[in-house]
Amino acid sequence: MVINPEFDPLGQSISNYYYNKDNTSVKVFSNVVEDEELPPEYFFRQYSDMPKLERIALKKCSGKILDVGAGAGCHSLHLQQNKFDVTALETSTFCCEIMKKQKIKKVVNTDVLSYKLEKYDTILLMMNGIGIAETLAGLTILLTHLKRLLNKSGKIILDSSDLIYLFEQEDGSFLLDVNASHYYGEIDYHLTYKNIHGKPFSWLFADHVILSEIAEQAGFKTTIIEYGPHYDYLAQLTIK
Repeated sequence: MVINPEFDPLGQSISNYYYNKDNTSVKVFSNVVEDEELPPEYFFRQYSDMPKLERIALKKCSGKILDVGAGAGCHSLHLQQNKFDVTALETSTFCCEIMKKQKIKKVVNTDVLSYKLEKYDTILLMMNGIGIAETLAGLTILLTHLKRLLNKSGKIILDSSDLIYLFEQEDGSFLLDVNASHYYGEIDYHLTYKNIHGKPFSWLFADHVILSEIAEQAGFKTTIIEYGPHYDYLAQLTIK
């Protein structure tokens, strides 16, 4: 599925920043945290400006690479500049146009579950890219599909966060509703940019334990490469 440009606030902001240097932020609303603002310039960051986990992830990439949810292409561009064969996969038509403007050679405008053309040595999902799974059930579907896109010795490199900290009490304990109908990392979002309103969507944040469990069920071994400073982590999945 490709995003309808009329409902693509993030893609429009990235396009406006590229052409007009308009750094007006995208407003991010969710059902669990305070409203946030996301400036489009962040999607054009250089390698030296990337968080530590992203820099490590890029160093771990090898062979033929699929960059899922490539955005404005900062990761794909860095990999291409370092002589890797990289395909940038993105659902936003605006973002795909900007990536082509930046001379990224292979840009595909589709969602990953619809993509079946080639096999890769590395599949990269940065900025909590597994969020596209939406739910834990969706994560099983996503990983099963990604496995088909991997060469036998290939790997998936991803980062995510454990949102348990949102439920931390003053005494350091965590208060969770054990009868909740959904996993606490399944979050509802809505983005706006100027007068553009995106359609509501769900996004998944998976703690490393449940990621490992679901990955194992899908036929993967999980290795935690590095933990970040605030409940985030970088992981590698390889076919068992």
